[in-house]
Amino acid sequence: MQGKGFSGFMTKGNFTPLPDLFFTHVLPQIQDVAEIKVTIYVFYLLGHKQGYPRFVTYRELLSHSALVAGMEEETLHYALNLATKRGTILHLTLNIDGRWEECYFTNTESARKAIDEIKRSGVPFREAMTREEDLAHGAPPRNIFTLYEQNVGVITPMIAEELKEAAKLYPAQWIEEAFKEAVMLNKRSWRYIARILERWTNEGKDSGEDRQGVKKADPDKYIKGKYGHLVKR
Repeated sequence: MQGKGFSGFMTKGNFTPLPDLFFTHVLPQIQDVAEIKVTIYVFYLLGHKQGYPRFVTYRELLSHSALVAGMEEETLHYALNLATKRGTILHLTLNIDGRWEECYFTNTESARKAIDEIKRSGVPFREAMTREEDLAHGAPPRNIFTLYEQNVGVITPMIAEELKEAAKLYPAQWIEEAFKEAVMLNKRSWRYIARILERWTNEGKDSGEDRQGVKKADPDKYIKGKYGHLVKR
């Protein structure tokens, strides 16, 4: 007797973006099902993370029952090795809080730049690890780092600090809508997006959303200090 079939995807829900090149160039070459599962799961986990750089540890992968169900640990190792040899996933061993961890990145320009910086500086990065309860209750569909990478470009350490600060100041929905507005107007720059968020905070948002709890932005926030050269009036 067969189990109950899948009831279908919800119209409103969280989505994990995958590059078109994955489907056109990578997927046709993959023969091993475990490699497909691991690769997609790495994209999924990283899509729910914040911070710079974003990576997933081997322990995290091993702890996700949905991934490892019916998969021996030896198979997980094998699948990760296949993905890293293919170049879809990048691997780096990092010292996180005094513990050496096997870390995996998706092979994006931002990740390659971050790995080069880590190797060059020799300073271990500390990651804000994704918590199980965050995934269970549904993180924002796309965090500010994902939005920036998809719509603007490579995240540099300087921009990463600006994004972290903005994520603390503004609601996630505002941030996503600000990116959408900038894209519609073909103004793909953080300077423009930051000014949209600043304007909504100081003058009110057209959608009429509740602004309670939103910190009032300093009008000169983006033209003073160490990031001042990035923004002009």
